[in-house]
Amino acid sequence: MDIQKLSNAPLVEAIFELRWRRKDSDVNNPIIDPHYKVLVGELYGALKKEYPYHEQLPTADIPEPIATYVIQHRFRKEKDSWPLIQVGPGIITLNDTENYLWSDFAKRISEMVEMFFNIHPAPDNLEFSGIVMRYIDASEFDYEKSNILEFLSSKLKVNASINEGLFENAPAEKIPVGVDLKFTYPSHQPRGVIQLRCARGMKKEKTALVWETVVQSLGHDVPKTKDEIVKWSKDAHSLTHKWFFKMIEGDLLEEFR
Repeated sequence: MDIQKLSNAPLVEAIFELRWRRKDSDVNNPIIDPHYKVLVGELYGALKKEYPYHEQLPTADIPEPIATYVIQHRFRKEKDSWPLIQVGPGIITLNDTENYLWSDFAKRISEMVEMFFNIHPAPDNLEFSGIVMRYIDASEFDYEKSNILEFLSSKLKVNASINEGLFENAPAEKIPVGVDLKFTYPSHQPRGVIQLRCARGMKKEKTALVWETVVQSLGHDVPKTKDEIVKWSKDAHSLTHKWFFKMIEGDLLEEFR
C-alpha cells in the first residue's frame, strides 16, 4: 500500500534535505561554499521553468559567515504553492505537502540532485555533510477529553507511561495535557539513524498529535555522488514507509483510507 492511496492521509509535509561544506573546511568551523551566490543565480535560471516563482526571505540579509544552513531563498511553481525548492549557504531542500506522491517526489529529488551537480561551479570541491528525509504527520486530538498516552499506545504502537505513584497525594493530574517524546535508532539501510518524535501541535487551527519520522545520515555515512544520493533517498523512503504503515495499522489506517 502507498500513502497516495489514503484519501485522508495525515501528511503535513515531506522534506528532503542535503547539506554540504567545502572539503578542506574544519568540522567545527566549516567553510560552507565560496560559490554560494553564484549558485543562487544559476538556480534561478535552472528552476525558472518548473519553479518560476522566486522568494527572497528576510534571512537573505544575514551575512553568509553566520547564516550557515539557514534557508534564504525559495523557488515555487507559483505563489504560496508546493512543491518548492529552498536554498541557503550549505543547504538545499525539496518540500511538498498534502498533494505529495512518492513517485513525483522521487522524480523531483533526482532532478534537483542532477541539477545541483550540473550548475554548481565547483562540485568536486564540496563534501556533503548531512542528508535527511523527514515526514511530518498530524492527527487532530483533544487533550482535554482524552488521554494522549492511551492514544499513542492503541493507535500508533508507541508505549510510554509515568509511574502512578508520582501522583499519589500530589497536586497533579494523571492525564497529560501534552507530550514530547523522541526516539532514535541506528539504521543500516541507509546507514545513519531513524528518529520518531511525537509531540503536541496544531493542525488546521485545532490541537493535534504531530509525529515526525526522520532518516538522517551524517559524516562518513553521507553519500558522495549523485547516484548514491538518489539511492539513499529511495532507501530512506522505503524505511519510513514501512514504519508509517506499521504504526497506523488498525483503527488509524481505516480512518485515513
